[in-house]
Amino acid sequence: MSNGAWTDQENDLIVADYFAMLANDVSGRPYNKAEHRRGLLPLLNGRSEGSVEFKHQNISAVLKGLGEDWIPGYKPAFNFQMTLVDAVARWLALNSAWLGRHSGVGAPTGLAEARPIWIGPPPTLSNQPPPQELEQMLHIARKFDVAARDERNRALGRAGEERVLAHERAALKSEGRDDLARKVRWVSEEDGDGAGYDIASFAPDGRPRLIEVKTTNGWERTPFHISRNELAVAEERRSQWSLFRLWNFAREPKAFELHPPLDAHVSLTATSFQASFH
Repeated sequence: MSNGAWTDQENDLIVADYFAMLANDVSGRPYNKAEHRRGLLPLLNGRSEGSVEFKHQNISAVLKGLGEDWIPGYKPAFNFQMTLVDAVARWLALNSAWLGRHSGVGAPTGLAEARPIWIGPPPTLSNQPPPQELEQMLHIARKFDVAARDERNRALGRAGEERVLAHERAALKSEGRDDLARKVRWVSEEDGDGAGYDIASFAPDGRPRLIEVKTTNGWERTPFHISRNELAVAEERRSQWSLFRLWNFAREPKAFELHPPLDAHVSLTATSFQASFH
């Protein structure tokens, strides 16, 4: 049995097989993990079933760092080699449609009938220590600029906003405030992106809620982009503005809300500068 470093060819083979299983998993189609492992073994350099199993867990960890969903049956295993990250990045580059997808879970056909979104505390207030693998996950996210990728994914962003719009209307109706539910507006869709928030909603007592939605298919600590204008509106209208972070979107959307000041929860890093001539 081989216990040496995995070659790029081996990594490419197992990553492609993993995504074949993941596509079935996300779509709810049956598949057999043992059959996939057995099919891979003759193509690898004397690897054991156990090493293939562990490599699948490594791929889950890489996908977690990349802000993507993974196969639940393969719990992420960390401290992997960066060559595996490169192999996953190669697969994603060759299969760009994967990043452009969004699940029907996130985009209800009837907004009024949408299931409520599970809303928990933000990671900074969950009374749980940061996971040991956080630094490795954030390194991957920075290297591949996961925040910018999610920001560019307009289908994902739009579907997330639509899902939160439905959630807000349903929440107000459940409080007996049908009058307010009818007034909830999808501002970014109706007026464009310049307002500094996406949805104008209300608390049950009628107070305005200005909601900026940030959506990812990844885990709750996936980095995100926020614009200078959004930060300015958050500061100017602190009592009304909130950031609604929607995560695990492709499978079962979950969320938390951040309220200003945002730097109490996240590290804000400048990623671009405006250049003006002297």
